[in-house]
Amino acid sequence: MANGSTRRILVETKNLSKDPPPGISATPDDSNCRYFHIVMAGPQGSPYEGGLFRLELFLPENYPLSPPNVRFLTKIYHPNIDKLGRICLDILKDQWSPALQIRTVLLSIQALLSSPNPDDPLANDVAYTWKTRTSEAIIRAKDWTRIYAME
Repeated sequence: MANGSTRRILVETKNLSKDPPPGISATPDDSNCRYFHIVMAGPQGSPYEGGLFRLELFLPENYPLSPPNVRFLTKIYHPNIDKLGRICLDILKDQWSPALQIRTVLLSIQALLSSPNPDDPLANDVAYTWKTRTSEAIIRAKDWTRIYAME
């Protein structure tokens, strides 16, 4: 019999497939129901528009008491995402609540693409450019999207 955590994962997985968030696909791995393959469309009106970004999401053993581990696999130029794809987002750290779900996390990451926050950076060099030469940073983000996220 499935424990509470496994039941919750199965329910969230079913809901994600039945009613996926707009512009996001989340597919559980065939061999591990805690690992998800994510494809996220760059939000309209952002420097990431037109791009398809691959991410991985892993639910730790103590999910939902701990947040999912999420990282970008596609290279992206963003002040809150570092070169390893790690994401600086409050709900993935100290603002996590068991009331949040995978869907909420994915929508929050998509919103972060629309509204980069260079005041809370993970990539300091990108944040510096974003703050001091915003138009240059946006051009670079568009270039990286074209190079790495468009097929």
